[in-house]
Amino acid sequence: MYKQRRLKLMEQVVDECSVFIFSGRGIMKSADEGYPFSVDRNFYYLTGLDREDMILHISKHNGAVSSTLFIQPFDPLMARWVGGRMSAEEAQKISGVDAVRDYGDFESAVASLYNWKRTLPEFSVYVDAWRYNADQMSSEALKFAEMVQRKYPTWTIRDIYPMLTGMRMVKDATEVAHIVKANEITAEGVKAMMRNIGDGKREMEMEGVFNLELMKHGCKHNAFSTIAASGKNATVLHYGSNTDFCKDGELFLCDLGASNSYYCADISRTFPVNGKFTERQKEIYECVLGAQKLVEDNCKPGLTLRQLNQLVVNYYKEKLPELGLKEPVSEYYFHSVSHHLGLDTHDVTLWESVLAPGHVITNEPGLYISSEGIGIRIEDDLLVTEDGCINLSCTPKTVEEIEAIMKK
Repeated sequence: MYKQRRLKLMEQVVDECSVFIFSGRGIMKSADEGYPFSVDRNFYYLTGLDREDMILHISKHNGAVSSTLFIQPFDPLMARWVGGRMSAEEAQKISGVDAVRDYGDFESAVASLYNWKRTLPEFSVYVDAWRYNADQMSSEALKFAEMVQRKYPTWTIRDIYPMLTGMRMVKDATEVAHIVKANEITAEGVKAMMRNIGDGKREMEMEGVFNLELMKHGCKHNAFSTIAASGKNATVLHYGSNTDFCKDGELFLCDLGASNSYYCADISRTFPVNGKFTERQKEIYECVLGAQKLVEDNCKPGLTLRQLNQLVVNYYKEKLPELGLKEPVSEYYFHSVSHHLGLDTHDVTLWESVLAPGHVITNEPGLYISSEGIGIRIEDDLLVTEDGCINLSCTPKTVEEIEAIMKK
């Protein structure tokens, strides 16, 4: 699978080139403790390897493609302290690369590549030049590109990000299965929260209930940091402190997800702390649920996420006055209804792309009414098909389903 992905990627690049993808490096936190390592998702997508200090080199010469993986050598002392590094044989078996070399050989390998290619009129080096904002720390790929520009200025630096993004946007059957599994685990976690919530419970306690359920299912990584917001906190879109107490009569909003082989679920549910919606809560909830159904019913290839969001805005323009909400829609709904989902929760996306079969997107309308202390968001994950979409989520969401689960 990983070899086929690499070959597909190399069909899109120019001849006489090299692609360098870096797994990433661990970052120290304080004293002798480091932050948990999280592998570069493009590296993982092309290799299936989840280790730091690895470099994938894919070469294209006269149309022929070859791949080499640079990894840290086995260290017997480290193996006694924290476990052994991956062997060359294991890395090659998982990734399907042609060769595995010592990480320490990388710089000399690049110098040898330069000497070999220096007579060519042009040689291209592809790296992932992604940068989210101007002042963030440079990635290993950007550091490498800067080094190439200094030492080998005749080489042309090109960005591989758009090509990898286009590939990652279309999920194959294996990827969809991972997202489905992540959704199944997430559903169990949310149901556990519904059964355990109550007056006086801390928001972070509910987060802990969810995390415990994930651990029971062998899930090592949350898809993202959990939002656990009660009462008025739920009207803050990305509320994150999770420190307040849940109160009888209020609603509780959770936005969370499990991951499976790094493929993410992204689910939002809103339910009453005491297990029973008030009439006011119910009518607003049903309005949001109607918006979500509208998106699911209309999701299909050829549409943009912007068009799906406009469906929600138009729907709210009609429905909100019936709920006594007289301000413009943007006062109560101020985010988009969807984003792509995959190895990242907010997955890579090509600008102004249209939906196509194999895309997985979220469906997350909401209403946030600060004056009433009510914030409601309902979110599912949709797989775009040839003529519509399939809902990959299985977390209960109707008023009847929620109240049945929460019945004391």
